[in-house]
Amino acid sequence: MADDRFLGTGAKFPLQVDPATGRIMTVSGNRTVKESIYLILMTQVTERLVRPEFGSDIMSYAFMDTSTTMLSILRRDLTQTLLQQEPRISDLSIETEYRADQGAVIVQIDYLVSATNTRDNLVFPFYLDRGGYSEEESEIEPLERKYYDDSTGMEDDEDWN
Repeated sequence: MADDRFLGTGAKFPLQVDPATGRIMTVSGNRTVKESIYLILMTQVTERLVRPEFGSDIMSYAFMDTSTTMLSILRRDLTQTLLQQEPRISDLSIETEYRADQGAVIVQIDYLVSATNTRDNLVFPFYLDRGGYSEEESEIEPLERKYYDDSTGMEDDEDWN
């Protein structure tokens, strides 16, 4: 197994306390890269006072037109943002799929962790509008917030709420 200590160790997101030790749970290796990408997507630009340039403008697309052009602009903006703010990744590929029945755009992010030459991905459900549905539409199950770890082929059921 490759030594991936240089990828860093950081607090687990969302912040959790280990019940066995009482300490804040941490993650390391390739997992820090995945959580960093998620933090970039979930942080609005200017939200952090010390680093106002950190984050993405994904929320500005919340009520967007779901045309092919707008989805292409979303992909381009996310690609530029992630490549600028996460220097540990390269060979980034982002695909989007609009799901009208769930009111969401599924953002599939495939990337290469440069230092370890490891491919990984993150599936990010971006909900466009969750209000004002009729009774029959409200019975639709929301997308589960899961991401997949390609390196093991196993599904990781971490809850991102």
